[in-house]
Amino acid sequence: MSGVAEGMGDTVIVGGKPIMNYVVACITLFNAGRSEIKVRARGKNISKAVSVVEMLRRVFVKDLEIKNIEIGTDVLKDEAGNERSISTISITLQHDKESGE
Repeated sequence: MSGVAEGMGDTVIVGGKPIMNYVVACITLFNAGRSEIKVRARGKNISKAVSVVEMLRRVFVKDLEIKNIEIGTDVLKDEAGNERSISTISITLQHDKESGE
């Protein structure tokens, strides 16, 4: 495997960067030999994570399977000690290496 993919693990965490950055990260992991990866996001980036997965599925990796979708809530504390609930999503993707791409 390449050094870049080894350092990334099997999770792509979606944040404030453009969607294509995360699509390329996912493709890099699949090309490095990973058969299963996770795309994770919190809060306002949840819709961007869904867009990443849909773009992967429809444009780049035609035989991509959505294996699991987990939703949840993280409770965070700010500097003042107030608790805030942030929604989370984790989408597990599986790509069969023998079938192409």
